[in-house]
Amino acid sequence: MKTEVTIPALNERHTAIPQRRPADRLLAQLDQIAEGSTNVVKKSFGEFESQGKSYSLPRYVFMGPKGGGDTIRLGIFATIHGDEPEGALAITRFLSVLEKNPELAKGYCLFIYPICNPTGFEDNTRFSRNGKDLNREFWTDSPEPEVRWLETEVWTHAFDGIVTLHSDDTSDGMYGYASGAVLSENLLEPALREAEQFLPRNSQPEIDGFPAQNGIITQCFNGVLKAPHNLQRPPFEITLETPQKAPLHRQVEALSIALQTILVEYRYLMAIAANI
Repeated sequence: MKTEVTIPALNERHTAIPQRRPADRLLAQLDQIAEGSTNVVKKSFGEFESQGKSYSLPRYVFMGPKGGGDTIRLGIFATIHGDEPEGALAITRFLSVLEKNPELAKGYCLFIYPICNPTGFEDNTRFSRNGKDLNREFWTDSPEPEVRWLETEVWTHAFDGIVTLHSDDTSDGMYGYASGAVLSENLLEPALREAEQFLPRNSQPEIDGFPAQNGIITQCFNGVLKAPHNLQRPPFEITLETPQKAPLHRQVEALSIALQTILVEYRYLMAIAANI
């Protein structure tokens, strides 16, 4: 499944930039895929203003071949921290793979949000232009427009699964968050195992302030991008974290193969559940 993806040059994380970097440069290849695809549609949403300029949240929808049961709705979110564009680049790689092999997404409808913090990306900062860490604002009655729009997406589409992509400049290896033993064993563990083709796994007993086992954390911070607590059918929720200081192309490949693995493993879990 080798598909060449040209990764645009990005400013270094700690380098001061003289002007804002445009999001359309990061999205150029995704737009190109959508324009030439019968499977991908771009549907931006959530307009808001910041410092007199209008913004919206980019959204791409990939419809895989019809499967045997109900369509699985999966939300994939990246760049909720503006200085972590690695996830958006990995999404480009991931979609290019699916375009060549759509059977990987059989039975899925993928809702993909590559830049959840457009002002933070433009400014090359973790925070939004309002000075907020958006990944601590969800389901807290936050007034931040990006958060409110993304919360509406989670409510509206009733996702079966939510995957968020991050990069961590304090980690020497890849790791992830998942809720519960079933998800950890059957979704996150296979995803991390496949990703080890490109990146080592963080094997520290404590990661990001939480107890960890073999790169898997089962707790998380309050206010992260996830589903609300009161859903009758809560989605599975996984966060993937790459070591940001690792070569960019390895982070992109690792996240892409991890996403592909999650698709395969979750479809298998659903098939087993249907036969029980």
